Amino acid sequence: MSTIVKEVDTCEITVIHEEQVQHAKESMLPEDQIARLSTVFQAFSDPTRLRILHSLRQNEMCVCDLAASLEMTQSAVSHQLRKLKQARMVSNRKEGRTVYYRLHDEHVETLLQTSLFHILHT
Repeated sequence: MSTIVKEVDTCEITVIHEEQVQHAKESMLPEDQIARLSTVFQAFSDPTRLRILHSLRQNEMCVCDLAASLEMTQSAVSHQLRKLKQARMVSNRKEGRTVYYRLHDEHVETLLQTSLFHILHT
């Protein structure tokens, strides 16, 4: 029998740059902010949710119009809109029996633009 040895990159010493380590610890975001950021990036992790967000960049839209433009069922779109609303990426308003969705605020638009710029210029 042969033994497989797995090589792992490790340092021989514990800390090289103590000041950098201390600065990183002191400037770390609080756990609640880390959790909220994680929620935002999870919202961006699904292609369908990105398509919905992109569709809402120009105008607010109702679920049926979003479903038609994305060639999806209203149920599937509603499911993703719920997740986006929980992440505060979209907000809605009701007009009669119709619910209209829009990007929550300009920060969502900025995140979309910055992310797109990043992938197109790297």
